[in-house]
Amino acid sequence: MSAMINVQNLNFSYGTGELQQKVLKQVNLQIGEGEIVIMTGPSGSGKTTLLTIIGGLRHAEHGSVSVLNKQLVESKEQTKVQVRQQTGYIFQQHNLLKSLSAVQNVSMALELHPGFNEKERLQRSKEMLIAVGLGDRIHHKPDQLSGGQRQRVSIARALVGGPKIVLADEPTASLDKQSGHEAVNILKRLAQDTGTTILLVTHDYRILDVADRIVELEDGIIKT
Repeated sequence: MSAMINVQNLNFSYGTGELQQKVLKQVNLQIGEGEIVIMTGPSGSGKTTLLTIIGGLRHAEHGSVSVLNKQLVESKEQTKVQVRQQTGYIFQQHNLLKSLSAVQNVSMALELHPGFNEKERLQRSKEMLIAVGLGDRIHHKPDQLSGGQRQRVSIARALVGGPKIVLADEPTASLDKQSGHEAVNILKRLAQDTGTTILLVTHDYRILDVADRIVELEDGIIKT
């Protein structure tokens, strides 16, 4: 199993001098192709920081972060863009545009991918919404959807571009137990169908059973 994510001796701090706060301390983490890994840990332990570094959304200067065989530490912006183009993101607050329908929100993710015209983007987005069980809600706007349905739209948006990696940050935090479990099980099923690697950060111990492996980040240090 080849490593899709390989973090070695990663250190990360906020601030400088006396105000410097170490967030990540000698972090080592390897995640294989098609593996589903859940990362747990208390608030402030550095989980979201690590997730954003792996996703090419935050710059790191110390250690090694290889994602899809591309080194992100001290990398050029172009390298981070290449990683982001092959990564799907799911956030706690959905980040859907209220003025757009579900299918329009999903199709926006395909604008990063050259080679699709508008008709093809909408058709592919419609198919992905059907896959997450929202075939009868494709023209509904976020305010017309439940929390669980909005998170399914987020899952469809993350997967529509055929990413090799999905990074999810507290995707069930605002959902009840049933909606949360349904959402992550849909994500797991669709990801397994395509061999997508998933790293999911959560406080929600109700969904740990979907993971192949669980790692804990505490005080900036990985504990397996």
